Amino acid sequence: MTTPITLDDLVQMKRADHEAILRAAHPIPRDELGDSAYTGVDLSLPPLATRLLWKTFRKTFVRDPDTGQIRGWNVRVEQTGWERATVPRVDSSGRQLTFGHYLLRSARAERFPRGWKGEDFLDYGTAGNAAFDPARLGWCPLVAVNEGSAELLLGWEVFKVGGMFVPLPDYWALRKEGPVGVVVEPPAPR
Repeated sequence: MTTPITLDDLVQMKRADHEAILRAAHPIPRDELGDSAYTGVDLSLPPLATRLLWKTFRKTFVRDPDTGQIRGWNVRVEQTGWERATVPRVDSSGRQLTFGHYLLRSARAERFPRGWKGEDFLDYGTAGNAAFDPARLGWCPLVAVNEGSAELLLGWEVFKVGGMFVPLPDYWALRKEGPVGVVVEPPAPR
């Protein structure tokens, strides 16, 4: 039996290692995703970019009761590291600062850059983001790092502009944190 890969392992790995995990394309056990918050950790941006933007974030997954689809959104978090639970940033009304809504979609019939083939991707284009939101360009492959487990996921940042893909050299990890506390509706109708 192989020793499972951990988040600390992913943080230490090189981009080629992340690409190899993505190419292995272990499907995500969808039944384990329905009500889950994940600590997100950027694995590729240079230190200056993570100081200006963020190193950690939260991604959520909920099953829509009307459609049965799994959807989610990103949450801005205090930059306290990935070793402890994330603390959402809030506005003056106490609401979590959220952005980038997505739907978990099947990737089987899609053609992704670099010949990637897998089961799942995050579709930001049809999830209710505002028309002017650049997040709408996201078509991000997502895989289970360890086969058969939804505890640790790996994503790849890919944009779709018109019919053309723009693959970025940016990977991020998601480690399961627990249930979603607050369900957030997208800013625009889907």
